[in-house]
Amino acid sequence: MTEHALSAIGAGIFVGILIKYVGMMDLIAGYDPEKVADEEGLADFIGTNSLYVAVLTVCVGILEFQSSPANSEWYWFVFVIAVVAIAVRMIRGARRYESTSGRNDTI
Repeated sequence: MTEHALSAIGAGIFVGILIKYVGMMDLIAGYDPEKVADEEGLADFIGTNSLYVAVLTVCVGILEFQSSPANSEWYWFVFVIAVVAIAVRMIRGARRYESTSGRNDTI
């Protein structure tokens, strides 16, 4: 289990850094370069949120090492809720980086 936890932590940090600092936009699911108006802003936003998930994973890993299995339910619940909230935030927040020319805006 330790190897799997370390792999997940490493992968989360690595992907977040690649998106945020290197600008590897292809790592973003559903990325369409024709729809994005601000690639740097989107990379910063998604990369930062990916790093938040990586930090949460590190925290859960630390708690797993320090506590007994009987006490682990509460932080896994918090972890799942937080990851879902961050995912929703990323999906909704990424829309502000799309160009408005491709949309059908009706008021």
